[in-house]
Amino acid sequence: MTDVRPDEQRGATAGRFAADVGVVAAPRRVPEARPEEPAHGFRGLVSPAAWAGLPPAVQRRFARHPRAGRPIIYRGEVVETTLTQLGRLLANLARIIGAPLPLAHGATGPALVIVSEGPALGDQQWTRLYARPGRFPQVIHSAKRFAGPTGLEEHLGFGLVMQLATAVVDGALVFRSAGYAFEIGGWRLRIPGWLSPGQCEVMHRDAGEGRFVFGLALTHPVFGRLVRQTALFTDPEA
Repeated sequence: MTDVRPDEQRGATAGRFAADVGVVAAPRRVPEARPEEPAHGFRGLVSPAAWAGLPPAVQRRFARHPRAGRPIIYRGEVVETTLTQLGRLLANLARIIGAPLPLAHGATGPALVIVSEGPALGDQQWTRLYARPGRFPQVIHSAKRFAGPTGLEEHLGFGLVMQLATAVVDGALVFRSAGYAFEIGGWRLRIPGWLSPGQCEVMHRDAGEGRFVFGLALTHPVFGRLVRQTALFTDPEA
């Protein structure tokens, strides 16, 4: 069962974001969270009933926020990486914006995720390191901001912005792309749906005993699943 925050205007805006091409002013950040909400507002991205349906460990994880000089570090292991031929091509083309997708089909091994405070780039900076057989680890950088029509967006390299819609699905916290754009200065150029790489979905599911499963999938409406990655991480404060 899926439960998302009931905001028809926000949903309609997100749909237009993916469907139309145009230049718009970059959105302002959402107001600061109320005192009863986590500082960075993950709780505010879904309905109270949906948030209450998450395991307590997931609620604590997403209520936590990094402080200056005190990043949150998750250590784990990639257990599956699958890329189709088209997925490999897309992942390699995406190197020009910082290689946000896994590059090596079949890669498994140690992984590290560092979440740090980054007010200059976004509300949170995410750095991911993934082992690659016989090569240096792949390093992926991005910044999350609590802004835009869906309340959350991820900023990648060279001005690429991905709007994220948040939902609770069968006890897991799921983030799905709801549109892409390029941000240049204070303006944004929407990327039409037919030019989109597909829907990106990130899933966070508690695995018990202080562990959680991270899942990444990129699915194209015509070519199907292009990329899939699964990793198991340990919560440092479990």
